Amino acid sequence: MIQPHGSDKLNPLYVADAAKRAALTKEAQKLPSIVISSAAAGNAVMLASGYFNPLTGFMTLADALSVAKTMTTTSGLFWPTPVVNVVKDITPIKGAKRIALRDPNVEGNPILAIQDVTSIDVATEDQMKLMTEKVFRTLDMNHPGVSAFNTVGTTFIAGPIQVLSYSYFATEFPETFRTAVEMRDLIKKNGWDNGNVVAFQTRNPMHRAHEELVKMAMERLHCKGAIIHMLLGKLKKGDIPADVRDACIRKMAELYFKPNTVEITGYGFDMLYAGPREAVLHAVFRQNMGATHLIVGRDHAGVGDYYGPFDAQTIFHNEVPKNALKIQIFEADNTAFSKELGKVIMMREAPEGHKKESFVALSGTKVREMLSKGEALPPEFARPEVAKILMGYYQSL
Repeated sequence: MIQPHGSDKLNPLYVADAAKRAALTKEAQKLPSIVISSAAAGNAVMLASGYFNPLTGFMTLADALSVAKTMTTTSGLFWPTPVVNVVKDITPIKGAKRIALRDPNVEGNPILAIQDVTSIDVATEDQMKLMTEKVFRTLDMNHPGVSAFNTVGTTFIAGPIQVLSYSYFATEFPETFRTAVEMRDLIKKNGWDNGNVVAFQTRNPMHRAHEELVKMAMERLHCKGAIIHMLLGKLKKGDIPADVRDACIRKMAELYFKPNTVEITGYGFDMLYAGPREAVLHAVFRQNMGATHLIVGRDHAGVGDYYGPFDAQTIFHNEVPKNALKIQIFEADNTAFSKELGKVIMMREAPEGHKKESFVALSGTKVREMLSKGEALPPEFARPEVAKILMGYYQSL
């Protein structure tokens, strides 16, 4: 099986030993504590799960700046985005060297992790701008990732963490949330560990084009299996909730994929909408979970028109150092159903003379409009069973 990023074996930061976890939970009740941001909580869950291997905790401001500028930490580890715990006010933990981190996403703010504080630094306005521009490629506060990064504070609390829970992900999505350790075990159990395994990132329900794209990648890469790996954390307003996406994707896999060729799983993280940089982060943690390939399509992890349609592919050629990652990228074009050919194809692979209007393409706005009115989507665009679940959701709004 493919090696994790940056080490021989995974180093998940969740305290798996029940007795040790109970002792740490007891200790945490007496420690100075602080409610962290949703982004930091997501980082903690990814560290707990082994997805952010080989990191041992939250980065220093110096590391965050280095990662933003060069995609490497100050020690030389390749990493594409800052993994930080940023707050507005450190008054509750001032002077403490060991603190409890409280979960902002669970009622009552239970303790999520314990952090040993190695440094606390306040970023200047210029440093925040630099990190924002390098990671998100824009300073526009209308960009949801830029807004999230710049409204949680400027004080960076660095240091290793021990994580005591997986936040709400394990309880709200028990059938879907899986750690990188569990993913590697699943790949072995399925007998996929001596062949190629492709991962598909999604924050949306899968339409026909997505389904066929996964099948194309599996066929062309001679994969033993595919992992449809959905984001379960916070999204922007208007995105479809995780439970609805989960139901749609499971129904599609059950009816339209061969048995034992696909796994539907998810991970606990808030979407960054950082386009190219986030695509690289997706590759890092898919390598950690055991995938050999990641599908990177048009406008991967993007939002609005902040990024070029294929910037998330070209970054791997132009900015990611050779051999920085072991995972490989399957570069996909827009896929759509061709009425001329009677099947889903990548648009760039359309034969000469193929008419553009032959493709069945619907805008997100048009899809939402049709579903909320109870109108059936074209079967070439969406599987009827999937459309039915979506229709139920939109009509309930």
